[in-house]
Amino acid sequence: MKTDRRLWLKALASLPLAAALPAFAGDLEAIRQRGRLRVAVYNDFMPYSKAGKGIDVELARAIAGKLGLSPEIVGFNADEDMNDDLRNMVWKGHYLGTQPADLMMHVPVDAHLARANDKVRIFGAYHREALGVARDPARIQALSGSAAVALEIFTREKIGVETATLADSFLLGVLNGRLRENVVHFRNVGEAAKALERGEVAAVLAPRAELEAALAGQSKLPVEPAALAELKVGGWPLGMAVKVEENALADAVAAALADLKRESVVADIFRRHGITYQAA
Repeated sequence: MKTDRRLWLKALASLPLAAALPAFAGDLEAIRQRGRLRVAVYNDFMPYSKAGKGIDVELARAIAGKLGLSPEIVGFNADEDMNDDLRNMVWKGHYLGTQPADLMMHVPVDAHLARANDKVRIFGAYHREALGVARDPARIQALSGSAAVALEIFTREKIGVETATLADSFLLGVLNGRLRENVVHFRNVGEAAKALERGEVAAVLAPRAELEAALAGQSKLPVEPAALAELKVGGWPLGMAVKVEENALADAVAAALADLKRESVVADIFRRHGITYQAA
């Protein structure tokens, strides 16, 4: 039933009413006349954004301030993949009526993603995210070097991951699939971290910032880099996106971000949230 309803809602996007919805994002001069920078951030995604707070929210406010604009923060729920999110929040708008933003935060600065989305401009890397490991040191030693050695322990101990993520696919495939029975899936990193605290898993593999936020104040459960030789994608730069034709806006935002980096504002935002900052 849920699938049927979703297909029906998608069909509405092709109706003239949907096509007639007014465009919200505009060129830099129109944005200045409006006086507000409309910025899209993910809902329920700490430490980056949740209920009007988080790293991406603070950075968006700082960028708007540099441009002499008021920030208008728009939270949205993640769709099936990043391509959908870019369509919904940057260049087209959502079929349920949400208008596109001027700027979207938390977009991987990746050449493959950029080529697959020629209606947006991806730029402005502000942090290098990387996979990290949270572990119970009484059960698991620090993980580094060859996965064949470091991950052998998880043929006996359980490790948590968020479902359908890089960490998930890596653990399911590494060591010829020998860890599959001990990879425990959770809806999000927060739930995996709680399972670690309760001793239900011995470790969690996830983006380091999310782990640090989920385990804030838990000094007995260290969060460390996932320094595994077989991990081909250990890190990725996080940036922003605008419509591909919005060159003036992108240049202005990039200049504002450069100032904020130089003034250590970006690093300070991460520090205040207890997150290890990695310059991109």
